[in-house]
Amino acid sequence: MNTQPSAVTLAQLESAINHWRERRPSADQDQQVLCAEARALADVYGLLIFSGAPSIEYSTLNAMQREALAAVLR
Repeated sequence: MNTQPSAVTLAQLESAINHWRERRPSADQDQQVLCAEARALADVYGLLIFSGAPSIEYSTLNAMQREALAAVLR
């Protein structure tokens, strides 16, 4: 049974972003670019940092963000 979390913490987002950065690093070492999964999660991470919130409701994430996070939280 695969249940989804009710909220995603800042620490979980950071861990997931680092996972994707390691799994799919930038091909251009002169110009670092995040892969699509890390980029989708970085948007949420930035919003949490900006607002000072410790977490975000899982239900507010879009499909790409949920997929990128699910691959890490399994």
